[in-house]
Formats: sequence, C-alpha cells, structure tokens
Amino acid sequence: MLALFTMETLLRAKCFQHLAIPGSVRVLYKDYRTVLPQNFSNYESVKQEFKLEIPEYFNFAKDVLDQWTNMEKAGKRPSNPAFWWINGNGEEVRWSFEELGSLSRKFANILTEVCSLQRGDRVIVILPKIPEWWLANVACLRTGTVLIPGTTQLTQKDILYRLQSSKAKCIITNEALAPAVDAVASKCENLHSKLIVSQKLKDGWGNLKEMMKHASDNHTCVKTKHDEMMAIYFTSGTSGSPKMTGHTHSSFGLGLSVNGRFWLDLTPSDVMWNTSDTGWAKSAWSSVFSPWIQGACVFAHYLPRFEPTSILQTLSKFPITVFCSAPTAYRMLVRNMTSYKFKSLKHCVSAGEPINPEVTEQWRKRTGLDIYEGYGQTETVLICGNFKGMKIKPGSMGKPSPAFDVKDNPTKTASTLRGNFYITGDRGYMDEDGYFWFVARSDDIILSSGYRIGPFEVESALIEHPAVVEAAVVSSPDPIRGEVVKAFIVLTPESKSHDQEQLKKEIQEHVKKTTAPYKYPRKVEFVQELPKTISGKIKRNELRKKEWETI
Repeated sequence: MLALFTMETLLRAKCFQHLAIPGSVRVLYKDYRTVLPQNFSNYESVKQEFKLEIPEYFNFAKDVLDQWTNMEKAGKRPSNPAFWWINGNGEEVRWSFEELGSLSRKFANILTEVCSLQRGDRVIVILPKIPEWWLANVACLRTGTVLIPGTTQLTQKDILYRLQSSKAKCIITNEALAPAVDAVASKCENLHSKLIVSQKLKDGWGNLKEMMKHASDNHTCVKTKHDEMMAIYFTSGTSGSPKMTGHTHSSFGLGLSVNGRFWLDLTPSDVMWNTSDTGWAKSAWSSVFSPWIQGACVFAHYLPRFEPTSILQTLSKFPITVFCSAPTAYRMLVRNMTSYKFKSLKHCVSAGEPINPEVTEQWRKRTGLDIYEGYGQTETVLICGNFKGMKIKPGSMGKPSPAFDVKDNPTKTASTLRGNFYITGDRGYMDEDGYFWFVARSDDIILSSGYRIGPFEVESALIEHPAVVEAAVVSSPDPIRGEVVKAFIVLTPESKSHDQEQLKKEIQEHVKKTTAPYKYPRKVEFVQELPKTISGKIKRNELRKKEWETI
C-alpha cells in the first residue's frame, strides 16, 4: 500500500512566502541578499508570519532551478557553483545552474524518447553519490516521471521487492548492481527499460554515458499539478518490510523550503554537504531540494564507505559552510578528530535518529560549533528542529517547525491520520518552554514495574561510559517485573579484554548515577555489532523479538 502525503495534509494550511511559485520566484530572488536567513531569536514571530501559497501547477525544475539559471545569467547570484562533486581519485565536477539545466534536459529526452516513458511512469534509480544521480532526480522532475531512489546496498531480493511493489517501468543503476537486476528482471512484467552508468557497454542495457553524448538539450518541462506524484521512498523497515511513501511535487518542492531557509540556514553563497545515502529521503531533503530552494551549492563526496578521516579531511580542505550527517557519523568523527581545522564551516545539523548530548558536547569542544538536531520522517518534511539563533537544550529535538502544529497525543491509534493530523508513531513530550523531546518509537517503550521507560535516555547514558562504543536498549521478559531493561553493548577494542562481569556492574552503576535509577539495564549483553537497517538505524525490534521468543 502506498501512503501519499500532500502539502495540505502535512502542513495544515500553513504557508511560505510565495517561494518557488511561477512568476514570483523572480521577485523573491531579485537580489540574493534579500533571502539571507531570518534569525530565530523571535521564534513565535517567525511561526506566526510563516505563509505558503500552493499554486495549482508546480514543478521544481521549472519553477525553482530554471529561475536560478535566470538569476545566474542576470548576474544576480554569487559565482558559487550549483553542484560540486569530488571523489577519492582527484576527479572533480562543478556545474552552474545553467549547466545542470542543460544536462538534465538531455537526460529527460533520454527518458522520454529512448525509454518511451510517459508522465506518471515510475523510475527506480539505484546509484551511489555520482553526478548522474542528481541528473536523474532533475530529469524525472522535468518529465513528470516518478523517481524511486534505492540504496546501493540493496540485495537481489530487495531489488525484486521494489520492482514488483512499485511496478516500475525503468531502472537506472551501475555495473555493480546490473547483474542483480538481470537476475530478477524476468519476474517484473512492468520493467521494459534498463539504463546503466558505465564506461562499458552491456547487453540489454542502454549506456547512459554514451546516450548523453548525443542527446539534445532541447526539452520542455511538463506542466505538473502541485498534488501529482513526484517521488516514492521506501521506508527503512525498522519494523517489518519497507513500505512505500509517496510525495507530491509540492510536498518536497515547496515543503522543504522551511528546511533550507530556517533549519539549514542557507543562502546562495553557502556550500552544503550532506552525507546521507542516496537511497533515502534525507538526500532529497538536504542534497537536492533544501539547498537548491535557497540557491546554495550542493557538495558531494563519493566514498564507497564511510571513512571518518576522509570526511574530516574534506571538511578541512573545501569551503563547506553547512554540514549535515547522522548521529552515528558524528560519533565516529569525534573519535577521530585531532588537529583538524574547519575554517569555512559555520553550521552543523543532524537528523535520522536522536543524537546523544555527549556527542554534541564533544563536537562543540573540538569545533566550537553546536549541532542543531532536526526531527522528521520519510512521510514528512522537518517536524521539529533546533533553529540557528534558538537556545539549544541538549537532547531535545527543538521546537515545532513553522510549517507544523505539533501536539502530544497519548492515545494509541492504528491509523497514521487523524483529521488533519499525521500520527508519527513516535513517542515524545513537550516541556514548559515548548521544546520537544524524543522518547522512542511507540513499540520501543519498555514497561517495567509500572514505569514507562524510553530507550534513548538509557542509551545516551550508556555511551557516555568510556568503554561503550554503541548501545541498544530493549525490553526483556522478567517473571517479577513483567519486563526489564536490557542493554546490548558494543565495547571499545581496549575494553574487550577487561573482566566482563565487573565491567557490566560498572556500566550499570554509571547509568544509575547518570539517569533515574529505575531506568538502569538489569540485563547487559556485550555483542560484536548491533543489527541495523541499510540506512544505519538500529533494529531494536529484531533484538526485542529474540528476547521474547525465548518465553
């Protein structure tokens, strides 16, 4: 089943000042200095003044990207590139908005003329962080085809599931995954076009690099309605199989304006680097829509795997001003930081899962910069955030986005929609200052001796212990208390040789002193690694299932 969320559902009639509406973008961006981000020193004022008008027709490629091209030509945008890509072999690509437009129109002609795709047809794109991934995003916008991104870590079974579930007519991938596609293609009756990004020709596949050499850049962008399907994202599957979530042309193309302007704090002079995998909605958030809404440069570094040293070196070498990464990545970075200096960096954000206060404190000590946490889901844009200029409460996800009315809702529901409200399935609370605090997914809550315990606070306390690298907390059956807190812990290499029973006691005592004593893990198990989704989120449901299967 496909869940489709339009701007009306997501934003409850909240609005943003004519952003990216045909004819009015030129007024808003008449001088790039006029879009300098507003300081969030007066949160209530910004929230009250936030407005959005949703036009009947909207297409991000035409109404935003092409307008920035016009600004470039008129000399009203800084010389910052629109797109800046590097890899570990010294290769580098820089595109202006004009070049991005020309190349994406060539790609669009390939989709319509060579692949015979029509408006509304679905296109699966499984590519690493290479320039063609960004071109595919924009080409799908221009043709009205529906983009379905996938991570390159997908298995043959995963690819089959996505092809069959989505009924995609076209798939675009690279040499590494082409064999997996070929192995399942006969089981996908809707699939009729396969494009490969490769220097070599492959039977049964159209070679995108060769096609781009001969394609025309004369293409007219389709006129899409704001509520037409734009993209489909498969959720990370922390509980059950991945599910499809649809986004319209306005839900991201307009809705992510709040991310770019207020949370990421971007201007046309900024260089934005987001390390998210191309398969996830977070890449749409911070590697496509949010920066380009603001006319900023999207920076990308192709790394086959996450390498903390390479990330730190890139932050030191290139003029990156805004950096976004997952909490897990920040944890790895602070463990590898020595004498690195980030001369251009001025703003850091994090999302995907809660970030532990200990990590933010270590980052601040080493860089002098805070990490501004944001909260959202595949189905939404930014729901809550710590906005630049706001006081940060360590561990809090901040205040509601100007686009949302966020409420506590303790009543359990089987539906994700109630009236005009979208029910996230997460549990949290709001303090007396209006800040929201994440507790857990609803099914992660632990009920022990009458207490309701969320895993995040316990996990935060655990990783403050010097012997702990990572931790996951779930419920475990107990004959007296019904269930108790159990911690699965990955130890630092030097701690693995210590007396394990003594170390367990030390860690338990540490948690008792760090948080409320009743929350400490009565059971502790040391493991080599934690089960995670492809996107790196801990699969607590898998750990919890193993605990309760023993009953």
